[in-house]
Amino acid sequence: MEFALLHPDPDDPSWLRPVTPSAALAQRLHPIEREIQQRRHFAVELTESFEPFMSISAQDPPITHAITVLEGVSRINAALDRATAECQIEVLTVQPGSRSESALSEGLERGRAVVDRGVRIRTLYQHTVRHSQGTLAYADRMAEDKVEIRTLEELIERLIIFDRTVAYIPARSDRQVALELRHPGLVDYLAQVFEQLWQRATPLTQQVTYERTPDGITGVQRSIARLLVEGYVDEAIARRLGMNVRTCRAHIAKLATALGSGSRAQLGYLIALSGILKQEI
Repeated sequence: MEFALLHPDPDDPSWLRPVTPSAALAQRLHPIEREIQQRRHFAVELTESFEPFMSISAQDPPITHAITVLEGVSRINAALDRATAECQIEVLTVQPGSRSESALSEGLERGRAVVDRGVRIRTLYQHTVRHSQGTLAYADRMAEDKVEIRTLEELIERLIIFDRTVAYIPARSDRQVALELRHPGLVDYLAQVFEQLWQRATPLTQQVTYERTPDGITGVQRSIARLLVEGYVDEAIARRLGMNVRTCRAHIAKLATALGSGSRAQLGYLIALSGILKQEI
């Protein structure tokens, strides 16, 4: 009955008479074929209606997501791996602070992958990495004509730019969330920021020189003095100069001793009185 292979006898409805399979099949297929024809007709009408707009959209550049939020280290690394594989010309990176052994290992793997394809890499670190054996070993292994490393005392947050078409920046302090930027204006702006920092930076192969300061105050301590006068606390100073808080406080203690300060308030006054910030280069 479900397949219409039986139907009631018109003379005696209590009896069921067989129907030939071909006739039953035709009866079942007829409405389906009619629906298919209707949908094909509708598809043709849709295609004809959209035809004028297709030529317009074909002239526009492809639509891309200007900003994509990447949540989680695995997703961030997957995006970086994809961008690394697609990169053909140059990678620009800003790496503030110190990097862990695992981060250096990942960076080395990605770096070798692009350098072997002839891609150029330029990286900015802070001066403090000049005392980091792990970073120096990484620099030695990456040392090639197409790899350049420079350092600055202070840097912006982490930044990676591939071929000046896509950039990655952290979206949270714990670096568990990142932003993938593909808007040409945003990426170009970040690339210009990188270039300005690059021009001010010192190649890793060259020694960082400071003008002489009174009482044996080092260039790092002078930078700390400037940030102290600007009102930064120890944690913020350490973060901006790429060192841990204990090292930062040790420098502050030496600075206080050199200037003869007995308190933090007096230290600020003596820094201003000493004139050491006027000699900053």
